[in-house]
Amino acid sequence: MTQKINIEHGAIENGQLILTAEKSVAISDLTAGGNMLVDSDNLAFIYICEQGGAYTYISIPAQVWPDLKTALNEGFQTYVSDGSSLLLLSGLKEEMEYLTENIKGNSNYGEIMVAAVENVF
Repeated sequence: MTQKINIEHGAIENGQLILTAEKSVAISDLTAGGNMLVDSDNLAFIYICEQGGAYTYISIPAQVWPDLKTALNEGFQTYVSDGSSLLLLSGLKEEMEYLTENIKGNSNYGEIMVAAVENVF
């Protein structure tokens, strides 16, 4: 079964974007997968990680997209934090560039998702 970790907020610190995961979630055993999906229903980008042969989805909601855009524009690395561990989201910049360009004007993602992406990115 696929586990989902929700990001609660993001902050730019010392030239890095730190995405804080929901409480009571450990990320220390996760391996960054470098691939992403789009969750149009929940207005989120999904970063795929692996853990023991299973997938874990890190859900990056619209409320942190402005910080994500800043990090992408500035070339900052993006990490997920669970309060004690950091996980580098490798390949995030390339995946986000591809996804945001593909979503813009593409009604297949739904009007609300397209509008949200166009508004931020």
